[in-house]
Amino acid sequence: MPLQGSLLPHSPEATLDQRRLAMRGVHRAIAELRRGTPVAIVQDDTVLLAGAAETLGAVGLADIAASGLSLPVLLLAPMRAAALLRRPVTQPEDQPVVALRLPSAALDPTRLSGFADPTAESLLPAEAEPVAPPPHAGAALALAKLGRLLPALVVAPAAPGAAAQLSLLSVPAADILAYPISAASSLKRVAEARVPLEDAPEARIIAFRAADGGIEHLAILVGDPEASMAAGQAPLVRVHSECFTGDLLGSLRCDCGPQLRGAIKRMAEDQAGGVLLYLAQEGRGIGLVNKLRAYTLQDRGLDTLDANRALGYGADERNFLVAATMLRSINMPRVRLLTNNPDKLSGLTACGIEVVGREAHAFDPNGVNDAYLDTKARRFGHMLG
Repeated sequence: MPLQGSLLPHSPEATLDQRRLAMRGVHRAIAELRRGTPVAIVQDDTVLLAGAAETLGAVGLADIAASGLSLPVLLLAPMRAAALLRRPVTQPEDQPVVALRLPSAALDPTRLSGFADPTAESLLPAEAEPVAPPPHAGAALALAKLGRLLPALVVAPAAPGAAAQLSLLSVPAADILAYPISAASSLKRVAEARVPLEDAPEARIIAFRAADGGIEHLAILVGDPEASMAAGQAPLVRVHSECFTGDLLGSLRCDCGPQLRGAIKRMAEDQAGGVLLYLAQEGRGIGLVNKLRAYTLQDRGLDTLDANRALGYGADERNFLVAATMLRSINMPRVRLLTNNPDKLSGLTACGIEVVGREAHAFDPNGVNDAYLDTKARRFGHMLG
């Protein structure tokens, strides 16, 4: 089921339908990886067969091995490779991907599925040999991240036509790399309703969906921030990434629940009202499953930043263009930002939102999240003092 190459989704000459087609192709490729089926990443007559290590089964692994122009290699983020090899990995600073040639015994689906267990002993043999990454390695790693999978893939270059012979989905590398911007900039309002809240009786929820039909983000409008904006007042705005464990279950490991409820209550008390953007970017963008894996690593001694990096993710994988697009859609180009995070200030400003002021939003530690809050202040630069 090959997908034809497309124009760059963000190129000026691309039509809306072409952009939508490109995004849907990436969305389908994400689904293929999650169900354990390899995909073909293509561009400029080069093809890379790729399967996610944690989901790839025996059939997919055999397809990659049989159709590749060379032996399969394992792609990892540098920190993930170092964590699994139990030794530093030396490579050029501008190379964000490590490619390892493994003995054939290490390439079996049972062993590869162990990548999903952060507590497992070293999954890589000591003789694993770093090699030059194949074309589109960065796009392959990006695709796994978009699917909230561990960024660990089995890949092999292949001849043109291999994807069609194997009935694999083909997706252009450029479309994968452009996807985060394309999805964020294509967000549209799809539903709206009045939803009285315990701390904010006058509240509405607006749902936003990207052009590929992916997961929704929400804007919670408290009071009448539109009228405040029209009168020249900048409303309070909180950019809040969803946190299932903190927001819904009341987890003590983080401060997300108090921040969520505190923001809504504060907006209800503010004359200008406010907007809480509830973004589907769990765990700073790594997803709920990977956040739970990171918690396991934290219980073994890593802090929240190093745990994310040990899984192969960056310290913060969120895309603040999502928030900026939503604010523009509801005509809120000027805001007072309710945050302690300097990255949110700079991120929204870089996306064209005028931040006229910052309102502190800190809560006392609870005896469980003390180290977590300390890490936010010390390593992420959050202004908690």
